[in-house]
Amino acid sequence: MRETSNPVFRSLPKQSGGYAQFGTGAAQMQQGYYQADPYTAPYQEAKATRPVTIDDVVTKTGITLGVLTVSAIVSYFLVSNNLALAMPLTLIGALGGFVLVMIATFGRKQDNPGIVLSYAVLEGLFLGAVSFVFANFQVSHVNAGALIGEAVLGTFGVFFGMLVVYKTGAIRVTPKFTRWVVGAMFGALALMIGNLVLGMFGVGGGAGLGLRSGGPLAILFSLVVIGIAAFSFLIDFDAADQMIRAGAPEKAAWGIALGLTVTLVWLYLEILRLLSYLQND
Repeated sequence: MRETSNPVFRSLPKQSGGYAQFGTGAAQMQQGYYQADPYTAPYQEAKATRPVTIDDVVTKTGITLGVLTVSAIVSYFLVSNNLALAMPLTLIGALGGFVLVMIATFGRKQDNPGIVLSYAVLEGLFLGAVSFVFANFQVSHVNAGALIGEAVLGTFGVFFGMLVVYKTGAIRVTPKFTRWVVGAMFGALALMIGNLVLGMFGVGGGAGLGLRSGGPLAILFSLVVIGIAAFSFLIDFDAADQMIRAGAPEKAAWGIALGLTVTLVWLYLEILRLLSYLQND
């Protein structure tokens, strides 16, 4: 059984028996209900714990992204009216969202809609404030709405593009592929942390290794990170597909929605950063 690079998917509960028996999980669960008590209402019991479907995943992901979008718009306009709110909203959103992901991951509460939607609200506050700063300060000579719109279109373009790649089987998600992506993610994270630490000590004039300075190296690094995030979608899709085929419970759709949203947020931030570099050239 393959492990996903996304920590949210990684700790989602798996059905016993593995994923090799495609589509048998739901039948086994329903058979168990009928055998447990033939005199009760098996239909209601099976309905209450029906297996997750692709429609559930699409609906829950849509709701999560909708809440995040509304929160981001509110945050953006709050910052536009009061620049002093930029830092508080960024910190509250980023730290709060991180804490909720950790609670969901290690507390195995990914299927809790309250946690998922609360994460969407907090992450929206963060994205709205960060987007305003990037669009109006990092790149002050371009239209803010156009820059953010391009980042959003780029994010969903990559998302749907990788979905097509996964559905057509152009790239197979194998254990070796997963290990490669996970290794690349940890490598990129190590470079980011190293760049930040070196910058704090004044190396490179505060730019560290130059991975976020906006120069050619920074552009190349952003492209690499965007590529890693894109390949991560393939592993996320595969993990979600495995859960659906295994007959995971309906509430697992919230966990899938959370995992996909985490990757989407990461990709959006990196594309927004890359666009700001290109606009400054």
